[in-house]
Amino acid sequence: MEKILYAKPVIDSEVEKLTKKCSELKSSGKVATLKVILVGQDQGSVIYTNNKKKFCDKIGADCEIIKLSEDISEKDFLAKVNEVNTNDQVHGVLIQLPLPKHLSHIDTTNLVNPAKDVDGFHSSNIACLFRGGKGLDNLTPCTPKGILTMCNYYGIDLEGQHVVIIGRSLIVGKPLALLLGNHNATVTQAHSKTKNLKELTKSADIIITACGTPKKFNSQYFRDDQSQIVFDVGISRLPEGGIAGDCDFHQIKDQLKAITPVPRGVGPMTIFSVAQNLLQAQENSL
Repeated sequence: MEKILYAKPVIDSEVEKLTKKCSELKSSGKVATLKVILVGQDQGSVIYTNNKKKFCDKIGADCEIIKLSEDISEKDFLAKVNEVNTNDQVHGVLIQLPLPKHLSHIDTTNLVNPAKDVDGFHSSNIACLFRGGKGLDNLTPCTPKGILTMCNYYGIDLEGQHVVIIGRSLIVGKPLALLLGNHNATVTQAHSKTKNLKELTKSADIIITACGTPKKFNSQYFRDDQSQIVFDVGISRLPEGGIAGDCDFHQIKDQLKAITPVPRGVGPMTIFSVAQNLLQAQENSL
């Protein structure tokens, strides 16, 4: 196994399959179509949505970023969502977060048609995980799905492994715990109130950090026998510039069996999973 688990070789190995699937559907006159709703000009959101469009373009799918004014009314925003929800030519819909303050009260989790929910957040899609869904053939939350894809590529067998997930968000922690449990891992979910966290992480075979605290996890949290694997989901901007994950990468990498870097680790897998979900949604529609 590679010591550093980069996303690029994983994506390179799979992108041909997605491109071929897009091409086959195009030849029958059906183009995979994604609509991304972007309200305002939040810098991070603009970059993220543009990256999604670039990846869709790369595999031959159609992606339109619907740019809405920062001060759009709630009525007009909901009307636009309804418009793409009910358009039979649209296979995937994604609402980019965060929304402006005057729209932030809207629970977008179930706002998107579940059949077009390429984020995988709709309660109907989460229910697939509760029923034992394996993730790759469902509209599964993108970061958990990306981690599973990395495990498959790098030959990380989850069965019987003790996995500690630090974080319990609806986006990563909770659906990831369900997904890995469905692959026969023994999952412990930790969070900010967990006691004896260092003892817990040291007992794990695989640790997944998703708490958004830069460089929180140093050498004291891990064994030094090169037997553990770490997936670092966190990404934070540092006051001095640059970005960092939840783990102190350079301090801990030599004591681990393998670790994902930040950047170029789990992050790109999330965008890749959006494309996977888009083609899955199109297949389902047929």
